[in-house]
Amino acid sequence: MNRDELAEFLRNRRARVTPRDVALPEAGQRRTPGLRRQEVAQLAGMSIDYYIRLEQARGPHPSHQVINALARALMLDQDERAHLFRLAGQPLDAPRIRSDVPQGTLHLLGYLEEVAAYVLNPRYDLLAWNPLAGALLGGLDARPRDDLNVIRWVFRSPDIAEHLDDEERGRFARTSVADLRVAAGRYPDDAGLQALVAEMLALSPDFARVWAEHEVAPRREQRKRVTHPLVGLIEVICQVMQVPDRDDLRLVLYTAEPGSPSHQALRELRELTLSS
Repeated sequence: MNRDELAEFLRNRRARVTPRDVALPEAGQRRTPGLRRQEVAQLAGMSIDYYIRLEQARGPHPSHQVINALARALMLDQDERAHLFRLAGQPLDAPRIRSDVPQGTLHLLGYLEEVAAYVLNPRYDLLAWNPLAGALLGGLDARPRDDLNVIRWVFRSPDIAEHLDDEERGRFARTSVADLRVAAGRYPDDAGLQALVAEMLALSPDFARVWAEHEVAPRREQRKRVTHPLVGLIEVICQVMQVPDRDDLRLVLYTAEPGSPSHQALRELRELTLSS
């Protein structure tokens, strides 16, 4: 059970729920946004003292029923509810993050010629990629292994503006950090993940600001705009697929609308990659 993280998450989510959201009267002056502690306790059917202790990181280990009640009271969605259970130390499997990529997945990367594809673990380490992805994302083959982390790249790379504009970087940063939050809850004992978060909190004010918002959401399909120095702007559909039998690995595919300028740009980039 992570008492400090649980307490911070409860405070953060309480501030986001208004009395109107849960059909409570809004009478009286409120010094802070959101619900009062006694209102959350009332909605969850528990004593105010018990809830205060949870928010102060000194409460007992909450039961399954208590966490369920808090999730309902705070109007958590499915992803946030799962995160709350993990923070509360509820019995879950004990997954671990591995770095080996199944041979079948490596073969698949090689067969995908017109699709940029790569494999990520929950720490956002790039573990494998095909030639088109390597070229699209900026010469991955030439980078040292310790420089193949997407979170570090998005928040700390000096050349990020050459690939993503401010709007695109901001959107990708938020979705990536929200996904990293899910991983931090699912793999609480992973030393590499803990070290990455600690490093980014210390070195990146942008990361620290987004991390403090406690957004929790697995990464899903989204559209991206990537600028490449050789072929220009490429608009892609980013699809995220679970590697079969490996919950700790995801296959990320960048595709473009058939016949579109972006599709043609990917083809040109592939040809340049093959000829180099």
